Amino acid sequence: MDNFIAIVDFGSQYTHLIETTLLNLGVKSKTFPCTVSFKELHLQNPKGIIFSGGPDSVYNKNSAIVETDFLKGDIPILGICYGMQVIAYLMGGVVRKSAEKEYGSTLLVVDKEEELFRNTPAEQKVWMSHGDLITELPKDFIPLAHTEKTAYAAMRHKTKKIYGVQFHPEVFHTEYGSKILGNFVFNIAGYESDFKMKDSKMKDFVSRKVPEIRNIVGHSKVLGALSGGVDSIVASVLTQRAIGNNLILVFVDTGLLRIGDRKKIEELREKEKLNVSIIDASSEFLTALKGVTEPERKRKIIGQKFIKIFEEFCKKHKEIKFLLQGTIYPDVVESGKVSTSSPGVIKSHHNVGGLPEEMNLRLLEPLRGLFKNDVRALGRVLGIDNSLLMQHPFPGPGLSIRIIGEVTKEKLDILRRVDRIYIDVLKDCGVYEKVWQAFSVLLPIRSVGVVGDQRAYKFVVALRAVLSRDGMTADWARIPYEVLEKASLEITSKVPEVGRVVYDITSKPPGTIEWE
Repeated sequence: MDNFIAIVDFGSQYTHLIETTLLNLGVKSKTFPCTVSFKELHLQNPKGIIFSGGPDSVYNKNSAIVETDFLKGDIPILGICYGMQVIAYLMGGVVRKSAEKEYGSTLLVVDKEEELFRNTPAEQKVWMSHGDLITELPKDFIPLAHTEKTAYAAMRHKTKKIYGVQFHPEVFHTEYGSKILGNFVFNIAGYESDFKMKDSKMKDFVSRKVPEIRNIVGHSKVLGALSGGVDSIVASVLTQRAIGNNLILVFVDTGLLRIGDRKKIEELREKEKLNVSIIDASSEFLTALKGVTEPERKRKIIGQKFIKIFEEFCKKHKEIKFLLQGTIYPDVVESGKVSTSSPGVIKSHHNVGGLPEEMNLRLLEPLRGLFKNDVRALGRVLGIDNSLLMQHPFPGPGLSIRIIGEVTKEKLDILRRVDRIYIDVLKDCGVYEKVWQAFSVLLPIRSVGVVGDQRAYKFVVALRAVLSRDGMTADWARIPYEVLEKASLEITSKVPEVGRVVYDITSKPPGTIEWE
């Protein structure tokens, strides 16, 4: 590759977003671990280098640092967040732990007109996620922008093409992030766009992935874990394209589903003439979760239970050698399973972190490198109904991680009714398709209220709705007060066990989208 941008990965949750953003700009990129030598990378002749963010601190012992030779060469460099701090540290600047962390949407003020910010406003919203900051710039660097909490939110070298930004331009919530990355790639690094994959990348994906699946599977049978969510539906249809009747689909009713989830699968099976077996294991899952309150434990129990059910199914079908799962990239990242400079575990996903170390089946995960928006685009290419593709994400562990604390039949019944009311209100008010994901959470507390002039002591539920592009970051949705009021009134009047409704206004980070 001689016309590409090199990404040096320091273990950021967002490294794949850099790749995706560049791809949408028509830019080839290749990601290297931060252990790569400058000589090795230089031999491949990249047009520019981007240092990713990361969870480390430059002043920690054994922190992830690149060779100083990177900064002595003539290849343009852009450091993002931790990547900017690495540049500052290696060139003599001072990086310290900040007194107050800076997370989420932040107003950036551009102090100096500069190529990096060309055709962007002097004030713009950016996405911050850092606990360290640069307190002294290195010699020969000048500041380009600041925020209320960060004096040096962007910088550049006076003579070399070395830049740094403390915010994340690759994240959806940075208003002009694509423009800023484009300015670096095209204007500063001189990249010449020679292909456009934005509109065709999913067609190309299908043409590559179908023969790849055939080659991996051969004549073996594949067991498809069909949950009814976007990821599992798309993974199933894609795999069926590749191997036809060698795909056997199974839907497990865990007892942790929402109202209508099982019926949706039954209708899908009928409409698409799919070979889907429905297994009712609700009592098994509830028994396994009895007395369990710790979120990670819930996830791992559910993951292990799924695999056990699938393995039991396979005993009756000896020809099955593979297990198909709709794992996507955010699942892998949050479970700490990325192969380069991996970030730490945020939460185990039932189809990643919950898997046992030894399995009798080989995993088949054709969507593992995609984000949710990519999966939906792939689904459209495959001809899947848009109503299925645009449904909100639903976690594999189901309602178990939306009930804080122990999961019981009583709590599941309450949460199902609450969630159905909330989603129906959002749909009736035209809000549902404007948000990335919306759901309800049953809290492990009760609150005092007044019903009919008498004291009441009832459950509290939290409503959640977020805006996102890929699930890696999310901002809380500013749903109109009248919509929230309608949902609250209907919930408290139709679900007598609930006496108080609250709305979650936490972004990701510092929170996650789900509560557990």
